[in-house]
Amino acid sequence: MRAPAAGDRFRDRPERQAGPRLPDDITGRELDPEVRRSLQGLTSENADVVARHLVASGRVVDVDPERAWQHALAAQRRGGRIAAVREAAAIAAYRAGHFREALAELRTVRRMTGDDSYLPLMADCERGLGRPERALDLATSPEAAKLDTPAKVEMLIVAAGARHDMGQHDAAVVSLQVPQLRTNSRAPWRARLWYAYADALLSVGRDADAREWLVKAAEADTDGETDAAERLDELDGIVFDEDFDGEGDEELDEDED
Repeated sequence: MRAPAAGDRFRDRPERQAGPRLPDDITGRELDPEVRRSLQGLTSENADVVARHLVASGRVVDVDPERAWQHALAAQRRGGRIAAVREAAAIAAYRAGHFREALAELRTVRRMTGDDSYLPLMADCERGLGRPERALDLATSPEAAKLDTPAKVEMLIVAAGARHDMGQHDAAVVSLQVPQLRTNSRAPWRARLWYAYADALLSVGRDADAREWLVKAAEADTDGETDAAERLDELDGIVFDEDFDGEGDEELDEDED
């Protein structure tokens, strides 16, 4: 996609107007101030529309990823030369399962910013496209070796998943036996790392060890990023009936009387 020149006027280009309807209650002022400032190179009118689409995308990304992607795509069509817009499009595409589009956007934003922290997500997109070998290539690249600790941990998790994809389950276990596994910090990545290690242990039949790490992951996962608690219940043989709605409680009480 060609980055629009500074003099472009999107109101004169109807093909760029396509996109889902914007909710009336979104003004664009809800957007993160730093991201909003990055839109200053656009015309005022266009920046407002881009901002509204970005807000709309963020609002529904957890409940309707496809709609979030369509909003982000509309923003990208109007503000494709803004790195923050391309990043939002990449994340939305990833969440919606459009891994090819997400990977293209991530490559673009990485070129625009020089930021290698996108590598773990790029590697996971390669997994989503059925190319675990390429994911491992990214994980072992010189650039990946220079990532900060949070990004390195994310890459470790993705690489372990790639090894699972290739049937290398024992190797996945070993690859996650890193110093960060024994962290005493409250790092936000710890629950995901512990969960990934538990999952790897389960894949090789080490259920007792896996349970220990699932407990740790469930306790640390205060934001619900994993399903560690549910996996732990399954491991312990606890099954919840999703169809149970509480009807019949009064009848049970009467029987007890």
